[in-house]
Amino acid sequence: MTAALIKELALASTHEKEPVETIYFGGGTPSLFSGSAIKELLDAIKNNYVQYDDAEITLEANPDDITPEKLLIWKAAGINRLSIGIQSFKQQDLQWMNRAHNTSQASTCITLAKDAGFENFSADLIYGTPGLSDEEWKTNVEQLVSLGAPHIACYALTVEPNTALQKMILLKKKAAPNSDQQARQYLLLLKWMRDFGYEHYEISNFARPGCRSRHNSSYWQGRKYIGIGPSAHSYDGIARKWNVSNNALYIASINNNIIPYEEEKLTPVQRLNEYIMTSLRTIDGLDLRFVENTFSWEDSDKIRHAVKEYDERQWIILSNDTLVLTDEGKLFADGIAARLFSL
Repeated sequence: MTAALIKELALASTHEKEPVETIYFGGGTPSLFSGSAIKELLDAIKNNYVQYDDAEITLEANPDDITPEKLLIWKAAGINRLSIGIQSFKQQDLQWMNRAHNTSQASTCITLAKDAGFENFSADLIYGTPGLSDEEWKTNVEQLVSLGAPHIACYALTVEPNTALQKMILLKKKAAPNSDQQARQYLLLLKWMRDFGYEHYEISNFARPGCRSRHNSSYWQGRKYIGIGPSAHSYDGIARKWNVSNNALYIASINNNIIPYEEEKLTPVQRLNEYIMTSLRTIDGLDLRFVENTFSWEDSDKIRHAVKEYDERQWIILSNDTLVLTDEGKLFADGIAARLFSL
């Protein structure tokens, strides 16, 4: 697979080498890559693209994959940031979510990462799991903050269709998430994180000053990106592409010098709708002047009038031609965005 990824990097590059500001090893279990494989991939990026000297290079890792030896290998290979899937410090939650790690690993993996020199890292937490009290949720957050996480991402538990978890819930073998509990725990989270001095710069993301995820921010800003590997997605500002998910088909195609992908060219309406969806999720908000200059005055005016009902409910704030969601409004972010979509 590593050879195919390296070859795709060459096939995807252009004569005018694209600049690379961030690199993200994600999707699946990239922490199982060997140090030599990671270094080969990073060398291939340098050979085919113009990598910034201060590029943010992130590796997703599960707590049970993190060892002192692996951390040193990752760092030597060029990784300078980790994204760690803690999820919870409560054993009952980890078992309910069928996580492989335990509470001890959830705590020690961060200490190990810091000892290995990884000061820039993110950790994930899940709220709204059945049986998680508000006090236990606060303890989870406080523990992660006390461990010195510069970046924290928090997500409500979701039940994806056609999964083992959904089947267990349908069979009444597990309790279903409670939407009122999730909303309450999210609002509590926003208050706690402000008190702890974190910047709430995106719906689910919190950072110490200067510690925002540069990679994820590029998605929310609608910037170009290149995805490498099976199921990887790419965006060039006009079209979205996604590689086939079948590993064997992917490797066979790459060996024949063909990147196996499907493509969708976005219409102006689709691009506007994506901007509405992503911008409302961020601290920077939706810029009506940007909408007017990039799309049309009519689109900007339509949005301005459509948000009046949300302004009255105190779900959204309009200031200096910028729309920003309030804490309450963030609970309805997707619905508000859908209401503003250009039809």
